[in-house]
Amino acid sequence: MQLEKYQIQSHNEPQLSAHYRKLAYLEEELGDTEQLIEKLTAFQIAIPSWALGTGGTRFGRFSAGGEPRNLEEKINDIGLLHALNRSSGAISLHIPWDIPQDTLAVKELAASHGLRFDAMNSNTFQDQQNQEFSYKFGSLQHEDPKVRKQAVEHNIEVIRQGIELGSKSLTVWLADGSCFPGQLNFRKAFQHTLDSLKEIYAALPDDWKIFIEYKAFEPNFYSTTVGDWGQSLLFANKLGPKAYTLVDLGHHLPNANIEQIVSLLLMEEKLGGFHFNDSKYGDDDLTAGSIKPYQLFLIFNELVEGMDTRGMDHAEDLGWMIDASHNVKDPLEDLLQSVEAIMLAYAQALIVDRAALQTAQIENDVVRCQEILQNAFRTDLRPLVAEARLRSGGALAPVELFRSLQIRSQLIQERGLFTMATGL
Repeated sequence: MQLEKYQIQSHNEPQLSAHYRKLAYLEEELGDTEQLIEKLTAFQIAIPSWALGTGGTRFGRFSAGGEPRNLEEKINDIGLLHALNRSSGAISLHIPWDIPQDTLAVKELAASHGLRFDAMNSNTFQDQQNQEFSYKFGSLQHEDPKVRKQAVEHNIEVIRQGIELGSKSLTVWLADGSCFPGQLNFRKAFQHTLDSLKEIYAALPDDWKIFIEYKAFEPNFYSTTVGDWGQSLLFANKLGPKAYTLVDLGHHLPNANIEQIVSLLLMEEKLGGFHFNDSKYGDDDLTAGSIKPYQLFLIFNELVEGMDTRGMDHAEDLGWMIDASHNVKDPLEDLLQSVEAIMLAYAQALIVDRAALQTAQIENDVVRCQEILQNAFRTDLRPLVAEARLRSGGALAPVELFRSLQIRSQLIQERGLFTMATGL
């Protein structure tokens, strides 16, 4: 379905008076907010093609109905999200789940929604139909060179697909590892993986990046060959200047200090981007900001400080993507909530008094340091985020409009109740 401008305007008009009152109060507190609004308007978060359907667990999957049946319908759904919040202007494809059948038509459809193609994602953590060799015991790390060659060739094919779509990066996440002691030789697994990555790296165009994603555990539970940011950084450093570490917020052991990891990777010029989600216990893939909103803010605090120190463009120089699973929520509502939480954390990080914080750090004034950060975090910047949406043509309250228009019911009517999107 297509969301019309008049529908957004009709939704916004009754709320404008209250919105401007809240915004005026905020402007009085913060002073000139124009630069903040400009940065929020420019900041775009990619939506992965596999997130438009209901997610699942090992125990079950409960469809919301009206799920997109093909890539074109997924693009339409992301276009719908972008029309509502004006901050979802990119799509990240997962191959082979979403191979374009007509690349030119797919590009034109995405452009009609104001979408660009973000990082391409390869898949060697599953066996695909008609695949010659299995990845049961690994892909890029596998003892059998024929399996490694198959995995390398898949990644190179993903790069080729991305070039045609206008993407500029490849994300590699590996399930490679072991479930039991003695199952594999750690050093050989690392070396096989490095050798395989070198072949993929050699196929990258000059203006491309490769992001090496890490994960502490699952589906292997004794060892993971790219198990933490240190191992990812080792690979990135050995590969060369086009290789970077990618941080998924759920891919850490409990209580990991992700903001410190982010800071150091930025310092080393090896942070490539993010997969945003939230967690209580492990890789829960919950709505961003739903469990640990202060941690999300602290991560953005380090991002803003580190990027500004290096003179980086907040919107363009790192990859920003949501990677969440929606087992009990409407996937589109969940994505709207995640984008809102990310934008809010980013806005809060932008208002941190950097000069005052630096002075307090130099003076070892621990209380003052805490107060500066928590004052920014406790400032309700939702009117500022809403103003950025409003100026870009979006809805003041995206979830509210999604529900009032009964968009899920319309999608079910168009596509059916028992459709199932490709992906996990």
